[in-house]
Amino acid sequence: MWFDSHCHIPYEGLGEQGVHEARLAGVTRMVSVGTDAAQSGLAMGVAASHEGVWASVGLHPHDAFQGVGTLQPLLAPGAPGHDKVVAIGECGLDYHYDLSERPVQREAFASQVALANELGLALVVHTREAWADTFAILASTGVPERTVFHCFTGGRDEARSALDLGAWLSFSGIVTFKNAGDVRDAAALCPLERLLVETDSPYLAPVPHRGKPNSPALVPLVGAAVARVKGLAERDVEASSWVAACAAFGIEP
Repeated sequence: MWFDSHCHIPYEGLGEQGVHEARLAGVTRMVSVGTDAAQSGLAMGVAASHEGVWASVGLHPHDAFQGVGTLQPLLAPGAPGHDKVVAIGECGLDYHYDLSERPVQREAFASQVALANELGLALVVHTREAWADTFAILASTGVPERTVFHCFTGGRDEARSALDLGAWLSFSGIVTFKNAGDVRDAAALCPLERLLVETDSPYLAPVPHRGKPNSPALVPLVGAAVARVKGLAERDVEASSWVAACAAFGIEP
C-alpha cells in the first residue's frame, strides 16, 4: 500500500486511467496538489470522484501574482470536493525561475502559511534556491502543526533545519538521479516517521523512466531508492511512509 504524497493528476490528462494504473501498481492513496485556483479546483474534482484521493488548494510561487484571494471560493464550505481538501499548497518560494517577483512570492507564501494555521490544514511547501527566506517566513508567520517540504532538494543541513521545525520531508524521483547525492544524504538522515515519498507527476520521473512523463504508479521506484539509501527493505519504507503521510495530512491510516 503505497501513498503518493504529492502528484498533479489533472495535469496528466489521464483522470480515471491515472488513478487506475496507480492502484494496479499498489499505490492506493494519493494527494492531488493544486498550484492555482483552476488546478486546485481540478484536484478537488479528482479527489471527490475517487476513494483514496485527497486534494490540496494552493498558489505555487510561479503563480503568486494571481493573488491568494483567488483560492477563497474553493475553501468555502459547500464547494465541490471541499471535504477532501487536506492541505494548503503547494506554496512557497522559487528563486530559480522568478516567474513571480520575489516580494509577491513572499507575500503569497506568508498568506498561505497563515491560512493553513487558520483552517488547521497541512501546509505543502515548495522551496527552490530560497531556503533562508523560506525558514524566515515560517518562523515569523508560525509553522503549521503539519508542514511538508515537498520534493525535498536540500542536503543534511536543510533537512535538520526542517526537521527541527517538526516538518515532514517528502522525497521525489530526484533521489534516483546520479547527481543527487545531497538529497540521498538528507533521506538517510530523515527519521522514517517524518519521511514521505512522492512522484510530483507528471514531472521528475525516477530512473529508469527519467525524461518521460511521470505518474503516481511510479512511486514504488522512489520508495525503493529511499530503501536502498537507508539500508532497509522496500516493504519497511512502504509501510512507514504510508503511516507518515496519513499523519502529515490528518488522514486515518
